[in-house]
Amino acid sequence: MSDTLTADVCVMGAGPVGGTLACRLAAAGVSTVVIDRAALPPMAHPAFDGRAYAIAAGSRALLEQSGLWDRLPDPPNPILDIRVTDGRVGRPASRLRLHFDHRDAGAPFGWMVEARGLRRALNAHIGTLAHLRVLAPAMATAKRSAEGVTVRVAGGPEIACRLIVAAEGRQSPLREAAGIPVTRFDYGQTGIVCAISHDVPHHDIALEHFLPSGPFAVLPMAASPDAEPGGAPHVSAVVWTERTRIAETILGLDEARFTRELRRRLGDHLGAVRVVGRRWHYPLSAMLTHEYVGTRLALAGDAAHGIHPIAGQGLNLGFRDAIALADLVIAAKAGGEDPGSAELLTRYQRLRRPDNLAMLAMTDGLDRLFSSDNRALRLARDLGIAAVDRAGPLKKMFMRRAMGT
Repeated sequence: MSDTLTADVCVMGAGPVGGTLACRLAAAGVSTVVIDRAALPPMAHPAFDGRAYAIAAGSRALLEQSGLWDRLPDPPNPILDIRVTDGRVGRPASRLRLHFDHRDAGAPFGWMVEARGLRRALNAHIGTLAHLRVLAPAMATAKRSAEGVTVRVAGGPEIACRLIVAAEGRQSPLREAAGIPVTRFDYGQTGIVCAISHDVPHHDIALEHFLPSGPFAVLPMAASPDAEPGGAPHVSAVVWTERTRIAETILGLDEARFTRELRRRLGDHLGAVRVVGRRWHYPLSAMLTHEYVGTRLALAGDAAHGIHPIAGQGLNLGFRDAIALADLVIAAKAGGEDPGSAELLTRYQRLRRPDNLAMLAMTDGLDRLFSSDNRALRLARDLGIAAVDRAGPLKKMFMRRAMGT
């Protein structure tokens, strides 16, 4: 007969959002179980692979409260300034630009964290918390009712909990089992992700360069001792959006020709560049989930929403879900209330859905506005960029949005 566990919360998915949420709840004394279909290996010496996250200033507090920030194996690299430009491939950027300065914001806009570093911190920390039980790899099904949730783990224990959280990604089985409708938008674009080493320092400046096929972002990373032989003192992450047909051709190029295409979009301000680590690619789409909650069910992260990466806010939206849900559950636990009540879940949806819908509308609008080579539209948006740069209150609003505060 299988063991029976009791917990306040069961989190399905131990990725960045689900794992961080589970750690935050457990650190506050909320009994939590986290289940993932994949194993969580120690990852003592993972190879550099070029992927990184832009952690907004507002998300850093969650990682600190979860005990993960201090466990990051390498110091995160601050994003001090952000430059926004418009242009065409192979030509200099427009002289009309938007510059966000951290001195005006009073703090860095965020930090670049290697994906492998966050994964190492999660995998090392997640098994050390007294109020957290980890089941991975494991397959599980859930039965929800007004009275509670029963989670059955194949070949493992049965878990009785008050709330179950779907943090399993865009194809969430829990969301599908709950019958929550989803609307998807295909952009016909592919995101190419890689890292580059370069001769000129990046000075902790992030670049968002809008091109007719989509945005080309360059994000400052910390020096990496293993990005290439002999180490790489100057490293940046590249998030490169292309129309899918063009992206397929670019991804098939050899290293020299791929680097030339990258340089045509990047320009010369970083000097000679070399691609380090792997090239990654992802189809780009947006996703609108009609409800964030069900009976004793909350959706978080990519299970709840998906946006275009044009503003680099996808993961940060998931972290803001985790912040809101953790605050509600911790307060309910402290007050002797039910952490899976309909009232709590209604409050969670009211807190998060408007923010996520606003970001979806903004990123969708930006992509449609800037992914055009129409001359009149290019002039109008260049003038708009320059106007925002001169408009103090509007510029500060964009800065707060970038910082997630």
